[in-house]
Amino acid sequence: MTAWRLLFLLPISGAFHTAMAQQIADTTFIYIPQQPKNLPGRGSVVWIDEAHMNFHTMSGRYAPFAKVLQQDGYRVGANTQAFDLAGLQSCRILVISNALDSSNARNWNLPNPSAFSADEIEAVNQWVETGGRLLLIADHMPFAGAAEALAQSFGIEFLNCFANDNRRRNFERFFPENGTLLPHPITQGIDTVVTFTGSAFRIPERATPLLALKNYTLMMPAVAWQFEENSPHLPGEGYFQGACLAYGRGRVVVMGEAAMFSAQLAGPNRNPVGMNTPEAGQNAQFLLNILHWLDE
Repeated sequence: MTAWRLLFLLPISGAFHTAMAQQIADTTFIYIPQQPKNLPGRGSVVWIDEAHMNFHTMSGRYAPFAKVLQQDGYRVGANTQAFDLAGLQSCRILVISNALDSSNARNWNLPNPSAFSADEIEAVNQWVETGGRLLLIADHMPFAGAAEALAQSFGIEFLNCFANDNRRRNFERFFPENGTLLPHPITQGIDTVVTFTGSAFRIPERATPLLALKNYTLMMPAVAWQFEENSPHLPGEGYFQGACLAYGRGRVVVMGEAAMFSAQLAGPNRNPVGMNTPEAGQNAQFLLNILHWLDE
């Protein structure tokens, strides 16, 4: 990456980081599906993890996420306990978004240890293999690093990075015409998906890509949002920001960006970020498509 590109990123990243610190849930956002999959309160049980220093929780920035699911009949609750096989039997779909190890709760510097113990990873893996359904979401560094070990247990290789669009847009658009929004039942009927920075990962052959990165540079700073001349970086070709796979009798969807499924108000001007962004009008239906595929 050239020096001018790095200099360009610094002020934008700094401003966005400031906005992130002021993000609150947009409690006015609502999305009502045209054809709900479930009768009100009769859908599958969905747990949103809150037990691992999660940046997005049902009681916080993912309150709009939960509301979208509830409008489709899902029964949504919060997980507040460490994962074990017996406890996981109480839900059909587990959502983990932006978990962190306690050492990174207020320190977004390297290193970024796993947010999950080895026993928890084994429990989640075994639960999915025997029929559980997992939506794993890990944003830019340090969140991708914290999810790396869990994702690796399913063959997904997270890069603990920032996926920066080389076209220098405020958010990223994925659509079929340029091969970034790929065909699958999850993307059926979706023309555009919008994400907001995020991370990147590689997938095994048995996985199906959903969002492909093109014209991206993957930056790996030592401190979140601080891009230096010597920050390691890679081209984004061959990496993805969305994918799904069958795993044993269960299913997994992995996403490399979390704000796309939020509805937040950021900064002193309360700018919309997430599903409430006008350009992201199909993100809520994309989220429901993911849940429907997992729930099959």
